[in-house]
Amino acid sequence: MISLIIAGFLGPPEIIIIVIVVIILFGGRKIPELMKGIGQGMKEFKKATKDISTDEKEDKEKGKAE
Repeated sequence: MISLIIAGFLGPPEIIIIVIVVIILFGGRKIPELMKGIGQGMKEFKKATKDISTDEKEDKEKGKAE
């Protein structure tokens, strides 16, 4: 959902401007570390949402069994 909203507002010129600002703010050496941190955060977020959905399914199955 969010990606659809962002895709509607951000075109190639805006993305280029954002990339230039990030390079200026963080420098070329810090960007790989920044991306690694973002990737790890996304991995943890996906894991947490998967765990929550699994717990909800288990709760529903327990409710049907009773």
